[in-house]
Amino acid sequence: MSELPPLVTELYAELPAAPRFWLVGGAVRDLVLRRRLHDYDFVVAGDGVALARACAQLLDADFYPLDAERGVGRVLLVREGERLTLDFARQRGDSLEADLAARDFTINAIALDPAAPDGLIDPLNGQADLRGKVIRACGPHSISDDPIRAVRAVRLAVQLGFRLEPGTRAAVRAAAPALASVTAERQRDEFLRCLGGGKPAAALRTLAALGLLAALAPELSGLGADWDHTLNTVSRLSDILSVLNPVHDVDAASDLTLGLVSLRLGRHRADLGPHLQTPLTDERPVRWLLVLAALLHAIGDPALTRPRLVALRLSTDEIRRVTTILAGQADLAALATSLPVTRRAIYRYFKAHGAAGVEIVFLALADFLAGYVGPPPPVAWNERLDAASALLRAYFENPEEAVNPPPLLTGDDLMAELNLRPGPRVGALLEAVREAQAGGDVSDRAAALALAREQLNNK
Repeated sequence: MSELPPLVTELYAELPAAPRFWLVGGAVRDLVLRRRLHDYDFVVAGDGVALARACAQLLDADFYPLDAERGVGRVLLVREGERLTLDFARQRGDSLEADLAARDFTINAIALDPAAPDGLIDPLNGQADLRGKVIRACGPHSISDDPIRAVRAVRLAVQLGFRLEPGTRAAVRAAAPALASVTAERQRDEFLRCLGGGKPAAALRTLAALGLLAALAPELSGLGADWDHTLNTVSRLSDILSVLNPVHDVDAASDLTLGLVSLRLGRHRADLGPHLQTPLTDERPVRWLLVLAALLHAIGDPALTRPRLVALRLSTDEIRRVTTILAGQADLAALATSLPVTRRAIYRYFKAHGAAGVEIVFLALADFLAGYVGPPPPVAWNERLDAASALLRAYFENPEEAVNPPPLLTGDDLMAELNLRPGPRVGALLEAVREAQAGGDVSDRAAALALAREQLNNK
């Protein structure tokens, strides 16, 4: 390793009085693998919270103590449009080597000293496992001591294209019953990271094969034949989103079915990326919630899906988003049967679903594709893409036309002009005017008042 990441170089140069610190874990692993860095983990020979606070001040970034008792602080930084996370943790044990030995997997037990960047500190030979593409536990009790590491092992294996070393695989399988002892928040975070990776269906298959999925989401155990369809839906959703990534995936788009997705919906790449990466709570982006909805959609019954969302300790906003996605899944097919999609229909769709209407489009497309072993019927597929294109174009390009038209009247206007008292009637008239405006039937205040008066007289 001959070149430090610029951010690490900056911190080392600007904080000469700081306690000694090392870059460790996934950041070093990704540097060796030449993967783009988004998360930086540091071990500090001192108070990690204090160093994190100093770094936040230096970088003009956000800071909060992640675990004050264990001396862990977090810095959240935006650079060149990317969100970066920097965690600073007090060294565990009496040496850096002891800290590394207490980690999960050998490929995450490598450190880089900013003072000596030409070499890596690698007491457990993690570089050899990186070369061999192997996930190996740091010790015989690494997973049993912290069972959530079993889920992490699967995530890393699928994400990196690595294999689980046999002893580690056995330890992962043995850890399944102990997942119940892990806090719901940690289960949620590691599980959703599995779903948020590039191959969520492969992660789910592996979790299921090793007995972990039954502990994370027992409702899925009773799906039977629907399980294959669920996995196919998740897989097709991943395919669709991959061809709409900001960086165009030429190989994926060479498939005719996905090529049509790219051709018809690719104009929204620049808007779709930020939409799906927006977190509703903490650092869990909407994209993760969309894949979770795809996983749960086969259950169907809200009496089963909502308790699982609550058990995963999702926020109220996240639960509302997932349940809205699930509830609206059939709407795209309905719109596809009555083309062209009218402005009034678009307004009603987003009135019902809000921003989740964007995710519903992609879940519905994926669910449709999952119903076919090969390419779908061309006419039906094009009809769904027509409906999807109309909805996404309205949402991203012309929101003031049909999605969220600026109000022509207020409730006070209606009460003054029509001699009304406050009450539900005022709201109903405002909504009637707004829908007519979205449909293109009303375009100014006078026409809006005329419509409201007509509606009132007809009741």
